[in-house]
Amino acid sequence: MRKQKVCIIGGGLSGLITAITLSKLNLEIDLITRNYDKSVKSSRTIAISQNNYNFLKELNIFKFSKKIFWPSYKIKLYTENKKKNIQEIFEFKKEKKEILYMFESAKIEKLMINYIKKNKSISLKNENKITNIDSSGLLKKIKLKNNFFKYNLIILCTGNNSDLVKNIFKDEVLEHFYEEASITATFKHNFVNNNIARQIFLDEQILALLPISNTKTSFVWTVKKKFLKKYKKNNLLLKKKIEFYIKDFFTKIQFNNNIEYKNLNFLIRKKYYQDRILLFGDALHAIHPFVGQGFNMVLRDLISLEKTLKNKIALGLDLGSLDILSEFSNETKPSNFIYSISVDFLKSFFSYKNNYFKEFRNKFLVKLNRNSYAKNIFFDFANKGFRF
Repeated sequence: MRKQKVCIIGGGLSGLITAITLSKLNLEIDLITRNYDKSVKSSRTIAISQNNYNFLKELNIFKFSKKIFWPSYKIKLYTENKKKNIQEIFEFKKEKKEILYMFESAKIEKLMINYIKKNKSISLKNENKITNIDSSGLLKKIKLKNNFFKYNLIILCTGNNSDLVKNIFKDEVLEHFYEEASITATFKHNFVNNNIARQIFLDEQILALLPISNTKTSFVWTVKKKFLKKYKKNNLLLKKKIEFYIKDFFTKIQFNNNIEYKNLNFLIRKKYYQDRILLFGDALHAIHPFVGQGFNMVLRDLISLEKTLKNKIALGLDLGSLDILSEFSNETKPSNFIYSISVDFLKSFFSYKNNYFKEFRNKFLVKLNRNSYAKNIFFDFANKGFRF
């Protein structure tokens, strides 16, 4: 029986892991990306839950180690008191269990590309830009370097801002803009037992400290756009501001000069698919980064997609049929919607500036800190998402 063909457009982290996962399903996969031989220099770091870590490990892409996935055993929340001192208000831990793992995106992407180059089920196709997807009988076709290729299913992992997504799916989104941006970089420091992820909630700012090793930590600082120009113009001011808030945790701090800036928005896609074309990754949902759940949502979607396609392949069904794409959409869309809305609510809960509300919030979290049952609910929410 002839293998069905799947095309994945987009060579970012979502596209790479989707191609690798689906290559286990006896399919022919074309991964269309650009400059896949170009060295990735991003300083971006990503958090994944224990459940998603187990999923990646089972794919057997490369040898797992603490050098690649660094574990955190605790999450601590802090706020700034009236005296401008950092005060701990919440601690979460699971007895002798990892809560999350951190990895450097550039390092993982390089390992995945090396794996894909050796995978006979995946064909890498270097193309700068796909402008159109046409129909060819029951299948879809794409023109690459004057040749046409036909596919049962096309998966777009190009992000929400790509022209391809906008042209095919128009503006069918629920979206708003936070008027905030994230500032991301890493810094080296003195040796510490660095297995605690920290969130510091400040007025109109949130600072996340995410361990990568005992001598290296990533920070994600979300600030109002009105502050962004000032920090972009003066990196020294930015570094001094960060140093002020991390001085109680680290010493001998040396910042990586590769600082990245990104505007933040909230997005939920109303429609997941259309005529053999499936949206995936950031094109489906974008949430605030303060809880570190963006890529976790992608992996949970991928687990669901793999299960759905695997069952249909066993039955000899066409993977691009509307029934199959509808099944995937119906399974993931409700939980993604509730999860996204919940994260958006939490972001507002921690960002509200009113002093009376902040005092109430902090007292509430201190009391909640004593409730192990509630903590277990939060852990399950972060680890596996919503389940129906």
